[in-house]
Amino acid sequence: MKDLQTILDHTRRLCFFGGAGVSTASGIPDFRSADGLYAGEFEGTDPESILSLEYFCLHTEAFFRFYRKYMVHPEARPNAAHLKLYELEKADILRAVVTQNIDGLHRDAGSKRLYELHGCIRDNACMECGRRFPLSFVMEAEGVPRCPCGGAVKPDVVLYGEPLDKYVVMGALREISGADTLIVAGTSLQVEPAASFIDRFDGKELIVINRTPLPAESKASLVVRENVAEAMGALKVP
Repeated sequence: MKDLQTILDHTRRLCFFGGAGVSTASGIPDFRSADGLYAGEFEGTDPESILSLEYFCLHTEAFFRFYRKYMVHPEARPNAAHLKLYELEKADILRAVVTQNIDGLHRDAGSKRLYELHGCIRDNACMECGRRFPLSFVMEAEGVPRCPCGGAVKPDVVLYGEPLDKYVVMGALREISGADTLIVAGTSLQVEPAASFIDRFDGKELIVINRTPLPAESKASLVVRENVAEAMGALKVP
């Protein structure tokens, strides 16, 4: 942690790339750990298949049963990692958060320089007319949430089989490539194309904060085997 603080003290352009492990301290389970979401089966189907565009189109009502129960956590609140990142942003040290999470907790913490690669549960739109709806509309609906026009309302989250938003990708890659320090935290780096984004980093310090080893560690300046919230929360803003 002393080494991490020293690097931060000399950082002028920080980028943070995070995954599900950033939000576990907020009570949101991760995906690929031994007891993560993908370890089980639901209605005879593996979760990764349920979270695909094909499944959404063919089994929309079943998708929403799973989505409401396992993907939305209205009780979750930002943890020390989310809050520290906002502090670093206010200090103009953190230039961007690039997140694979859809939970919206970075927004709740106040982050504005935010690239949500896989979208966010807070954003929902009618597939027919494009009308926007809040999360409460999706959660309170019975079965498939429907717009007054009759169209199904789909969360603006990137399902398997869907492309990432090109403008979000462009912004995220710009910030990663322009950073002098990149923190990669709480991610298995198994989901493409997001996992390959860190290959664009050409700065001085690559820091990995993760409880399990990652291939990216071979290029890292520092590896921290800690809970993300604990490690980030312990940092002092220069």
